[in-house]
Amino acid sequence: MYRKAIAPSVLAASLLLAIPASATSSVPGAPGIGDPYYPASGNGGYEISHYDLRLQYQPKTDLLEGTATLLATAKQDLSRFNLDFGLEVSEIRVNGAKAKFAKSGTQELEVTPASALQRGKQATVVVKYAGKPSEFKIDGWSAWQRTPDGGVAAQEPDSAVWWFPSNDHPRDKATFDISVNVPDGTQAISNGVLQSQSSKLGWTRYNWRSNKPQATYLATLAIGKFDITTDKTASGLPILNAYSKDLGDNAGAARASVERTGEVAEWLEGVFGPYPFNALGGYVPNVPSGFALETQTRPFYSPRQFANGSNASVVVHELAHQWYGDSVSVDNWKDIWINEGFARYSQWLWSEKEGEGTAQELADWAYASRPAEDPFWQVKPGDPGPENQFHGAVYDRGAIALQALRNEIGDEKFFAILKGWPTEHAYANASVGDFVRYAEKISGKPLAQLFEDWLYTPGKPAFAPPAAKAPAARSLQAPAKPPVEPKSWKKIAETNTIHEH
Repeated sequence: MYRKAIAPSVLAASLLLAIPASATSSVPGAPGIGDPYYPASGNGGYEISHYDLRLQYQPKTDLLEGTATLLATAKQDLSRFNLDFGLEVSEIRVNGAKAKFAKSGTQELEVTPASALQRGKQATVVVKYAGKPSEFKIDGWSAWQRTPDGGVAAQEPDSAVWWFPSNDHPRDKATFDISVNVPDGTQAISNGVLQSQSSKLGWTRYNWRSNKPQATYLATLAIGKFDITTDKTASGLPILNAYSKDLGDNAGAARASVERTGEVAEWLEGVFGPYPFNALGGYVPNVPSGFALETQTRPFYSPRQFANGSNASVVVHELAHQWYGDSVSVDNWKDIWINEGFARYSQWLWSEKEGEGTAQELADWAYASRPAEDPFWQVKPGDPGPENQFHGAVYDRGAIALQALRNEIGDEKFFAILKGWPTEHAYANASVGDFVRYAEKISGKPLAQLFEDWLYTPGKPAFAPPAAKAPAARSLQAPAKPPVEPKSWKKIAETNTIHEH
């Protein structure tokens, strides 16, 4: 047999031609998405469009078993990529082929597919896992709360790491199908609409769907024994509320508050525009925590929120987040004012509606009740730092900033901004700077200095009353009377534990 001799250089060139370009240019994705507050949160190199979670949970042992299917699109040629996850993984397949994987850091799962992922191509990632979420800790704490009859996943800024693998940052939002198998007599509550429910061999499976983009920390899971109520809004949106059967003395007040969800949402539509999701509701599990959280379509409430009786104000706060925080999400966690300042201000508007104190009166009281030397005024709501992300100043000083904006531009432009912003950035992400530019565009006024004073400058800013209401020649009159505590102040203050995450 005759063989033609091939020069080494020609052979090398032909081998290079046989190797796909992506194989030579692919690199690992970054282990973080680039958030300065939480460098380990999220990952680089890809985006996820959908999560399909098939779970089984045994309340007696806290054992969670799952298969997560993630639809991901590479943003670069990827030789390796990270997921955020804490439980034990038994197998990962990428596009059907087994992938290598290893843990690193506190929450990183490094995945090396058999073949590099090509930029712009969608990949299917299947992760099989099991573990006890309450036993996984980061810096000594867990986002998973066990209850007498089950468990709950609800926390901010992280909770997904405890129960499903993800790109765990608000900048990468996706739709969700969450299917949960639990022992008969136990229920599973999650986001969106319950698509179906079936029982077999002593287990009941609940299939939930959230069909609009959702940040991973806004995905929730509550397993236990609940009393469930259902209803519809005037426009036909389904409402589902759930209450643990062992809430004790807080049970009545919890129901008296959360059952107003439909009423509150309909009122908020008048302030912020059409409700952005496919379902409404809330749930109150038997947990010892004190916070509430805007988990998408179905906010989480701790029983302690209702220890002093009913409080519709906390429902207003969490439902306001469905527009400000859920539909329009932070770009980075430093932009938390976009969430919390507006949710707090919605409580002030509710007070105004209920005749229990106007937003101006609440702003005046919040301003006057803290002297200039109070450390409260040293926190910058526009960039508070991770240690102060849920500081009261982000809420109250952030809300006073909105009242200052209202006073500067007038009600017509102000409420146009409140309603237009969630439409302009629906299902996306935005920064404080984006809001400032939007407010300037709608109002037609330069507002950079106003926001600089209120959101970024330590110290107590000057706070003037609305120009139209300010008395003429104030300097020639007697000093203004000190503000009177509005009737709603104490109820609103009771919700301050919202941010004790």
